[in-house]
Amino acid sequence: MRKLVLGLAVTLDGYIEGPNGEYDWCFTDQDYGLNEFFTRVDAIFIGRKSYEMAQQYADSNNGELVPGMPSMTEYVFSKTLKSVKEGAMLVSDDSIAEARRIKEQPGKDIWLFGGASLTDALMKEGLVDELWMSVHPILLGTGKPLFRSQESRTKLTLLESKTYETGLVSLRYSIDKK
Repeated sequence: MRKLVLGLAVTLDGYIEGPNGEYDWCFTDQDYGLNEFFTRVDAIFIGRKSYEMAQQYADSNNGELVPGMPSMTEYVFSKTLKSVKEGAMLVSDDSIAEARRIKEQPGKDIWLFGGASLTDALMKEGLVDELWMSVHPILLGTGKPLFRSQESRTKLTLLESKTYETGLVSLRYSIDKK
């Protein structure tokens, strides 16, 4: 079965966005392991808000969601969108069952790109297998937290850590299944 990997940038105090949705604190001066990560994945799960934000970014950056990102199957999870860009797949009915079905298909791992609501729902259902956090050396003080309140503890096993000269720390954990 394919792994679902939540991979994203986070501040040291646990935020994925500033209070106005800004992510200008993210380091973009080097690769930080993205190209290696891209060899592992061939699909991306993305929530509506993250999708719309990513499309705005892509429209002004030669269509690239993330610089250097190879072509991959995009699954956009939304109950309100009626259509998505050509080549993307809209998941609007029973997103949990659909996520399970996609994970069971042959292929490489799947990148859970974002969306706090989508991440929360998939975490609660135990569908996320791995966390890959790029922890940026900044304290925002407020904004959108990476994780919402959980009903129980989630044990993690460290798979890899890497420290960059900029102070960014890359952490990769597997989620211990109960």
